[in-house]
Amino acid sequence: MILSVDNLHVNFTTGSGILEAVRGVGFSLDKGEILGIVGESGSGKSVTAHALMRLVPPNGAIIAGAIAYRGRDIAALGPEELRAFRGREVAMIFQEPGRSFDPIYSIGRSLAETLRAHEPGLSDDEVRARSIRLLEEVHVSNPESRLDNFPHQFSGGLLQRIMIAHALAGDPAVLIADEPTTALDVTIQAGVIDLLRELRLRRGLAIIFITHNLALISGFADRLVVMYAGMVMEEGPVDTVIRAPRHPYTAGLLGSLVPFGTHHSEHPLHILAGTPPDPTRHEAGCPFAPRCPLVTDACHTEVPEIREDAGVRYRCIIPGAKTVATND
Repeated sequence: MILSVDNLHVNFTTGSGILEAVRGVGFSLDKGEILGIVGESGSGKSVTAHALMRLVPPNGAIIAGAIAYRGRDIAALGPEELRAFRGREVAMIFQEPGRSFDPIYSIGRSLAETLRAHEPGLSDDEVRARSIRLLEEVHVSNPESRLDNFPHQFSGGLLQRIMIAHALAGDPAVLIADEPTTALDVTIQAGVIDLLRELRLRRGLAIIFITHNLALISGFADRLVVMYAGMVMEEGPVDTVIRAPRHPYTAGLLGSLVPFGTHHSEHPLHILAGTPPDPTRHEAGCPFAPRCPLVTDACHTEVPEIREDAGVRYRCIIPGAKTVATND
């Protein structure tokens, strides 16, 4: 195990009160493993990722739980240790990469700044050579000439590849990808996924891949974490979870997917009724109860404990696999 998260709680202070964004999240990551985290917008996926890097905004705080990287408590790292940790141990790439680049910096200058942050003693020639190798590794064509280009001269897909090159500059063991395929067309999405898969094999990278796209992650991840209302609803091997989901929320997400090439008349779209709960006003009981087609009176009284079945952990009082047909 290279990274573990146990009972993580992250709150934000807002004008509407305390917002409980992450509530008791726990999972682990092994060396070279790809862990997918999925859920609707507002489920706590990105906040969890930012907490792993200690990048929670000033109005937020990790109020409970533990994050351990190779046995080290991330919460206990001082400023210098944290600076060394970010990028060299765990790196992160973000959605909408155009926002991550300074428009007045060329790609070569931004890569040079990243490399020197990790190794201040590098010469100009060494920095340029490493920058070229990084761009080659992420399959940017004509890397030597493209170092002089500026962010606006690249497509969104190429900028995401360059962002991955920045993340690789410190040779990390873990890469957190926070919805890296958002706003990219399906062909470019597939290219990014193929690149990450290739980097996992070549570098032995462990990857946490955060997305709202269950179809995208199904053929990529080894394990899957399904989040809702800041909590883990289900977690297990991706094939097992997709074939026989134990939580009705997971089943609902799967039911909302339309197989490629099918017509809506042949495959009716399943819609999850209702909306996610207000994170500043969590009610008693299971957070999914107001939207759940299998809800019972007991679901409204307390949050279900984690059960385990066939290697899958899930938070539901009703045992057994769930299907859309059962839920309808």
